[in-house]
Parts: sequence; structure tokens; C-alpha cells
Amino acid sequence: MRKVLMRIAAWASAGFFVSVGWGLYFARASKEIPIDAIMYGLARLTQPTAAVMLYIKPNLPLGLTWVAVANAATYALLGLIVETIRQRYRHIHIPA
Repeated sequence: MRKVLMRIAAWASAGFFVSVGWGLYFARASKEIPIDAIMYGLARLTQPTAAVMLYIKPNLPLGLTWVAVANAATYALLGLIVETIRQRYRHIHIPA
């Protein structure tokens, strides 16, 4: 059980650091050179909560802290789902 909790914590940490990484990237990106659509696509793909909020309310100012915490929670939920499926699959296919 402890390993599963550690894996879920790792998922949440990954989500947090992904958001912080994107925040730093967009803060340091040159304002004169437009950012490619593929970079925005990758940012939206790896930060699903922020992408949904920006789709619903495009003028809503989202802070990096809110996005990082929401992304960590989203990744933790995703990790919980993956680990639950993994545990069930592992118990079904244990060789006798």
C-alpha cells in the first residue's frame, strides 16, 4: 500500500513540475518571436485542467500557483486511476 501511495505522490510531483516548467518557459520566451502552435498544444496536453479552464473562460487570469496545484491534483487523480488498474491487472495475471 505504501508503494502505491509513493507512486501517486510521484505522479502529483510530476504534474507540479510540468506546470512549473511550462511557467518558466513561457515567462522566459521572447515576446517578439511568436510561440509555435505546437508548443501551445504540448502545454495544453500536459496541463489539462488549465486547458479546460482557458477553453471555458479565455479571459480568466490563471496564476502559476493555481495552475501548478490544479495540475498536481489532476496528475494525482490520473496516477490513482493508473495504479488501480495496474494493481487489478497484476492480481489477475499472477502466474500460479
